[in-house]
Amino acid sequence: MPESIVGQSVGRVDARAKVTGAAQFPGDLVLPGMLHGKILFAGRPHARVLGVDAAAALAVPGVVAVLTAADVPVNEYGLQTADQPVLCGPGSSRPGADVVRWEGDHVAVVVAESAEAAARGRDLVRVEYEGLPLLTDPFAALEPGALLLHPHKPASEIHPELNVPGNLLSHHQLRKGDVAAAWAEADVIVEAEYRTPSQEHAYLQPEAGLAYIDEEGRVTVAVAGQWTWEDQRQIAHALDVPPEAVRVIYPAIGGAFGGREDMSLQIVLALAAWKLRRPVKIIWSRQESIVGHCKRHPMWFQCRWGARRDGKLVAAQVRVVADGGAYCYTTNKVLGNTTVTCTGPYEIPNVWVDVDGVYTNNPPFGAFRGFGAPQGIFAAEMQMNKLARALGMDPVEVRLKNLLRDESLTAMGTPLPGGVSLVEVTARCAEAAGWRKTLSGWARPLCPPRPETPHLRRGIGLAVALKNIGFSFGYQENCWAKIELQGEREIERATVYLGAAEVGQGSHTAIQQMAAEALGLRREYVQLVMSDTATSPGSSGSVSASRMTFMAGNAVRGAAESALRLWQAEERPAVAEYVYLAPPTTPFDPETGHGVPNFAYGYVAEAVEVEVDVETGELHLLRVVCANDVGKAVNPRMVEGQIEGGIAQAVGWAVMENLVTEGGRVRSDRLSTYLIPSALDVPGQIDAVIVEHPDPRGPWGVRGMGEMPFIPLAPALVAAVHDATGIWFDELPLTPERIVSGLTGKGTETRRP
Repeated sequence: MPESIVGQSVGRVDARAKVTGAAQFPGDLVLPGMLHGKILFAGRPHARVLGVDAAAALAVPGVVAVLTAADVPVNEYGLQTADQPVLCGPGSSRPGADVVRWEGDHVAVVVAESAEAAARGRDLVRVEYEGLPLLTDPFAALEPGALLLHPHKPASEIHPELNVPGNLLSHHQLRKGDVAAAWAEADVIVEAEYRTPSQEHAYLQPEAGLAYIDEEGRVTVAVAGQWTWEDQRQIAHALDVPPEAVRVIYPAIGGAFGGREDMSLQIVLALAAWKLRRPVKIIWSRQESIVGHCKRHPMWFQCRWGARRDGKLVAAQVRVVADGGAYCYTTNKVLGNTTVTCTGPYEIPNVWVDVDGVYTNNPPFGAFRGFGAPQGIFAAEMQMNKLARALGMDPVEVRLKNLLRDESLTAMGTPLPGGVSLVEVTARCAEAAGWRKTLSGWARPLCPPRPETPHLRRGIGLAVALKNIGFSFGYQENCWAKIELQGEREIERATVYLGAAEVGQGSHTAIQQMAAEALGLRREYVQLVMSDTATSPGSSGSVSASRMTFMAGNAVRGAAESALRLWQAEERPAVAEYVYLAPPTTPFDPETGHGVPNFAYGYVAEAVEVEVDVETGELHLLRVVCANDVGKAVNPRMVEGQIEGGIAQAVGWAVMENLVTEGGRVRSDRLSTYLIPSALDVPGQIDAVIVEHPDPRGPWGVRGMGEMPFIPLAPALVAAVHDATGIWFDELPLTPERIVSGLTGKGTETRRP
């Protein structure tokens, strides 16, 4: 039996190929006879397409075809609900598909012998539009009599479990205790409004893909995504073919962060290859990528929280309005997570929460690392830091009085699953950041001014968060795996088949380590066959919700146990499949919101030290301490990498990334105008405190953790800025302009979306 490999910082399975350039990304793929495609975006946020004239495009030498709405058999798609046309225009099979609701809607696909010819043809397609009124303000979209953006579909079809009216895409609510009566118990009440911004995923690899007909006659799409089987389902639906007639393969993927959960090129690539019976390749530019895929939801919060003099919370009332954009994408599920997290990781006896998602003509907003939790936790932790200030208590002390523990009742009226470690991660983070536990309670470290640089002020802040692991709200979470053992007397090779995507987070390496551990083999004996619907006939689910290590580990362990039993019975090769079914969850009760929304959680606390230049508004992150309960670190070095990457991405959201939209159009559509952190913008020091409090249901005690380091950074950062300057900033990002305006009292009002 080899030494345990779960817990070792072994090298990544994909490292050599990616470092040497041998890894094949979708944009690298080439096939003989390959055509090239270019997509014509609508370029306007709301209009009816009256006609599409492709004559000039078809006259361009090398142009083979121009596909429009009339070419799509079933012209609709969507991850949660099929509310988006594949191609917008007349002649569609779907009512309402002649309307573009967002500038990134697709109107036509031009296919040619070269990318240059396809681009020339795309630019010559003539589209006749009838302009329609714009709805870019979610509050205006909720007004009685507002123009309906999806009038062709009954509300019950848009969102089956909630028959919501008008442009209200989704609604969630929590009712616990008696909030109205509870205010009388509060010695301190804090009321505030917060606004969190959108965010562009900015993954390294823009959308690209290649579609062709494989040797078995299947429409095959090689593309970057997060859930092969869901891509297959949506492609098959749009083409009106059986799912087995479609094959989806994920080559190397250059980042995702949730942005590849929803479709981009998949259906139009498949449509072109299916129609023309030739390979077709499409690569988006960075500008097309920024315009053409979903973003993080911008949200507005109105909060009222109360606490007793001893620091115990008595009530929380929260209203949230989120811009869902032109189509549903995952808005209803994202806002389910915001509902769970907007009262923080605390036991509060009286809760009243309303969370609304709204259709507008802005870009669709969808999955992004944290999936609604960064926004909810920002509001909750801002309230906790303000309450601590109002009570004259240390922010760690007030949290420890209220953090959820085993058997504590959440705002959903039920306890968290066993193994709650919020107290431990908070204490570990605070201690590592310099807090001291005294006889009278916790005491924060001091950041004294430096006389030689009076314009530079230092501060420290802290925040705590929780987030679900795995899919939620009644979905039966599952993961399929197959293991084949080969050899004569001894196992010479183990092949693991799984549909899991590798989007840069290291999931394939963790899966290989867990398979080797379960089989009692050295790592080099384990071969992976991944991310291909032809080789993984059972779904492993999406690489999202910080779920893959947890779910795949349980599936691989089950398949390994079955395969070893067959091997011991001298079956050669020994082949076993296993489907892991996670513990059941429940939807929100429509009246109270009570239920068991998740089967597992991750827990994290972060402390941030900052230096603020009060003259220029420049902000420098000196140090971040992140204590993250991962249950069991399968690969500690990869865990540290996830912590560092999550913090860097959160710094972008909190400090500098500013997605500008005007009249429904994205104006900051290039990386020269949409700034993301560079090596000079990340914290000078990141201290990763890996907490291993085993999850009782996780494989080897594993919890997921990929999203956790992102979530509490922004409120900890704002608390640190307040510590340095005495000013609260209730709106992100903290650009130098916003900081200077706040310090001079010229820009502290929080705006609605």
